[in-house]
Amino acid sequence: MSLKERISEDMKAAMRAKDSAKLSTIRMLQAAIKQREVDERVTLDDAAVIAIVDKLIKQRKDSVVAFEQGGRPDLVAKESAEITVLEAYVPQRLSAEQIAAEIAALVAELGAAGPGDMGRVMGAAKTRLAGKAEMALVSAAVKQALAK
Repeated sequence: MSLKERISEDMKAAMRAKDSAKLSTIRMLQAAIKQREVDERVTLDDAAVIAIVDKLIKQRKDSVVAFEQGGRPDLVAKESAEITVLEAYVPQRLSAEQIAAEIAALVAELGAAGPGDMGRVMGAAKTRLAGKAEMALVSAAVKQALAK
């Protein structure tokens, strides 16, 4: 079963269970997927759907920070609940230690040395770790590896 099919099945289950919070989050996700498919005139594969989910999770996390600073615990709870629903559609993330090990191997493989090679290492890291790790953590690991 593809990820898009799983999302559709989860939407039907949320409708049957009358879980309005989960249903609205899944509908928002499906709208984002459909919008991209229409805009680019393509059918998205699982990797592209995961990229959309990652983007939506990042947006929600940014909103949580803004709402916490603004003193809106009601909106923080809503956004956090949406993050929980969305995280069910991304694969298990790598730990910080696993990311550091992958980056160390990549730096050695590319022969990178110093902050000047940051772009080259990040480009390779994005292709290798896409969907497996948060890019903010990857970027921090690359900076740390190249600072040595």
